[in-house]
Amino acid sequence: MSKLLDIKTLGQLKQTGYKSRSVKDELRANLIEQLKKREGGFEGIIGFEDTVIPDLQTAILSRHNILLLGLRGQAKTRIARLLVNLLDEYIPYIEGSELFDDPYNPISWFGHSIITEKGDDTPIGWIHRSERYTEKLATPDVTVADLIGDVDPIKAATLKLTYSDERVIHFGLIPRAHRGIFVINELPDLQARIQVSLFNILQEKDIQIRGFKLRLPLDIQFVFTANPEDYTNRGSIVTPLKDRIESQILTHYPRSVEISRKITQQEASLTDDQRIAIEADGLVKNLVEQIAFEARNSEYIDKKSGVSARLTISAYENLISNAERRMIINHEKTTFVRITDFLGVIPAITGKIELVYEGELEGPGKVANILIGKAIKSLLLSFFPDPEKAKKAKAPNPYAAIINWFGDGNNVALVDDMPMQEYKKALEEVAGLKDLVKKVHPRLSESQQLLLMEFVLHGLSEFSQLNKGFLDNGFAFSDMFNSLFNLQPDDDDLDIDDDRY
Repeated sequence: MSKLLDIKTLGQLKQTGYKSRSVKDELRANLIEQLKKREGGFEGIIGFEDTVIPDLQTAILSRHNILLLGLRGQAKTRIARLLVNLLDEYIPYIEGSELFDDPYNPISWFGHSIITEKGDDTPIGWIHRSERYTEKLATPDVTVADLIGDVDPIKAATLKLTYSDERVIHFGLIPRAHRGIFVINELPDLQARIQVSLFNILQEKDIQIRGFKLRLPLDIQFVFTANPEDYTNRGSIVTPLKDRIESQILTHYPRSVEISRKITQQEASLTDDQRIAIEADGLVKNLVEQIAFEARNSEYIDKKSGVSARLTISAYENLISNAERRMIINHEKTTFVRITDFLGVIPAITGKIELVYEGELEGPGKVANILIGKAIKSLLLSFFPDPEKAKKAKAPNPYAAIINWFGDGNNVALVDDMPMQEYKKALEEVAGLKDLVKKVHPRLSESQQLLLMEFVLHGLSEFSQLNKGFLDNGFAFSDMFNSLFNLQPDDDDLDIDDDRY
């Protein structure tokens, strides 16, 4: 490759035997090489190995333009950007050409004229694959001039040319993406008349700017992304355009907590200090992911809108930061994530869910708390016996000592900035709690043991065997039956402020 980069003229390029190829042939050939070597090619894309990626590879082998269709947060844009890795590292172009003309197949007036004038002495430059990617977010204010181009009166006046001369055209984004990948994100947001302007480019490979009879055989790999929700809410893809996009590939959300967790851990932006000082057990990591799974099935959330993978990423970052905040306040050198730290996750949830009418009635803050509660309830059964079955079983109830302790009028308050020793003392005061955790999970570190002790209290409240009251910065646990007879808590702090978010 270094020898190729030393080539500076068209004559030198011809002597090497270099053969140019279309961008789609280039993608196809490089993909074939990857497949033969069993290389990944789409680094960082997790959970699509058996679904989306094979469909995408098939489309590339077929040299198709591609539409990635899926709900928000399904890595559509990331997939499009990774296609650049399938391009040749460098390709030659006629130096000075704004359309990066192929020296063997120039398409612009500049390219044709310089080769006619200089022949084999035509200067050659080299463009890296990273510069051959163009991306445009479709918005209602995008114009044909932005995408295709327009007549530039200043250029016409400066060069003293008539408007019928090709040189007065100011090319838009699409012609400038010649010999590269062009991505339009959120295609349905593009006005119908703008979508119509893409018809000829996709099929006949030519463009029309105002009254010009201009045929530019553009060489472009088109990738479009769209959200099915947009078909009913903001716009739609006009049928003839959709017909011209050869392959439509459906994306999806992670299908298991394990895959979702891998994505979150890969994408979460944490500092080195956070990674060293804050311990995050597998339980809390799974809880974060379970929140998203609960949200996607929730009656309060609009399923057409979807629940982005960004929710779990932001939630995990907030979870770690909430634990870090407590560590700093208490002048501790290390800490671990507690269940109370999930209060810090609520702002990450409320901004990323679209509520239906029933959800709006509840309020985003309360819905977020409901989702966290459901996630705890779902995961409790993976770590401990089912409290409902244990209550009905003839065998001794493993939770009996805990429930009886609260039944004697005791209660526990856990706040998110509670120092380690206070937190430990509060949990160990609950009769039977430590014994239960040690019996079910005998080999645990102290931090894991305390985390599971708190987890049991939250789990029992979700199974309606303990009452959980919401403090401004934590939770208070008490006996379920006493709370039924005392509708007004003694402490006013036990009222959750649903309108906070």
